Amino acid sequence: MALTAAIILAAGEGTRMRSSKPKVLHIFAGKTFLERVMASVSKLEPETLAVVVHYQADRVAQAARSYQPDVDIVHQDDIPGTGRAVQCAMAQLNANGPITGPVLIAASDMPLLDADTLKQLIAFHTASGNGATVLTTVLDDPTGYGRIIRDRDGNVLRIVEQKDANRSELAVQEVNTSVYVFDAELLSRAIADLKSNNAQGEFYLTDALETARSAGTVGAFTAPDPLSVEGVNDRVQLAALSRAHNRRVCEAWMRSGVTILDPETTWIEDDVEIARDAVILPGCFLQGHTVIGEDAQIGPYTTLIDAHVDAEAVVERSRVQESHIGRATNIGPWTYLRAGNEFGEEAKAGAFVEMKKAHIGNGTKVPHLSYVGDAELGDHTNIGGGTITANYDGVHKNRTHIGSNVHVGAGNLFVAPVEVGDGVTTGAGSVIRHAVPDDAMAYSENTQHIVEGWKPKWER
Repeated sequence: MALTAAIILAAGEGTRMRSSKPKVLHIFAGKTFLERVMASVSKLEPETLAVVVHYQADRVAQAARSYQPDVDIVHQDDIPGTGRAVQCAMAQLNANGPITGPVLIAASDMPLLDADTLKQLIAFHTASGNGATVLTTVLDDPTGYGRIIRDRDGNVLRIVEQKDANRSELAVQEVNTSVYVFDAELLSRAIADLKSNNAQGEFYLTDALETARSAGTVGAFTAPDPLSVEGVNDRVQLAALSRAHNRRVCEAWMRSGVTILDPETTWIEDDVEIARDAVILPGCFLQGHTVIGEDAQIGPYTTLIDAHVDAEAVVERSRVQESHIGRATNIGPWTYLRAGNEFGEEAKAGAFVEMKKAHIGNGTKVPHLSYVGDAELGDHTNIGGGTITANYDGVHKNRTHIGSNVHVGAGNLFVAPVEVGDGVTTGAGSVIRHAVPDDAMAYSENTQHIVEGWKPKWER
């Protein structure tokens, strides 16, 4: 059965995060909680996707629209509670007439909530004929979660929040994940008369299940993977869940043929792609849409952000962002590649080199202590240590063009815009301000003055 609507609850502040940022906008494996939950829910193709906002509403709404422009934003008023959030959402969804069919409700603080689990939940709900179905999980330590109280037939009687539970209820290990599927008409009736007579003084959505039960069966579907429905309430839980997820990611890559020497210090985000026989050394952070080719070696202590590293390349102790590293190219150690660099094959950017928007040809080497920005270097050119392309005149960024088979002496300064032809040699310490033709020698000379016996004024 098609999903009529999905409601994502993103109105809370998340006070236990101790943050000026709403909890749903904290980052998990490179994406916000909200982005991850919205992506999973969107795969179900609901007719309407609504996100309920309240705390820093404009900020959360802007983020939600950036993830999915056609999302419906629902503003919760100052009345607290998940029940009130759903009341506001259903009022908006029913504005043009009562909706019918299944409605999914999901919290936004479960960064590993996946589409497969949600599909299984909806399939179970449809097949069972329940008026409402709760997604549950079983935890060794259920502290902090609402407990699922079932009758002898296994149907859900109620959900009891931690602060409202008695001793026997606290012993229950099956807990509520804050994900539900309701029949739309039943949901509208069930939330109509919610009360706030509880320890929190809030309108609990869980109370709607008792009303739903009086009108039909309330069932429960247990998530096959507890990690997929684990919530994050504070930074301790965030760190623990991040590590558990990253461990699984590393294990999956190792089983597919990637060598990861120390998974405990290697962090890999979900959109990274790694070919077999690549080697990831300790202390690496692989982020965004990074792609790593066969037999490449990354690390140790390297950060790649949206980088593309071709086969057999080596990137050591470096930070590389939005750059393409060609086959068998060597980067590092201590190299900083800012966005927009393109390396050919068997090239090099060595120790303490910074680059930005540079095109480096096949076999070209920038060994050490240099800055190359807004520049194009041809094939098999060698750049002497301490060379700088002076690309910024205070107003505009200007480009430097250096040809193929060029030998640049140490300590050169190229004042852009400037062009240097093929086969050129430049002398050490040269300042190149004007175009140099092919197969020429260029140098600039400053007169050296010596004052013998000189002493500073205070020593005279």
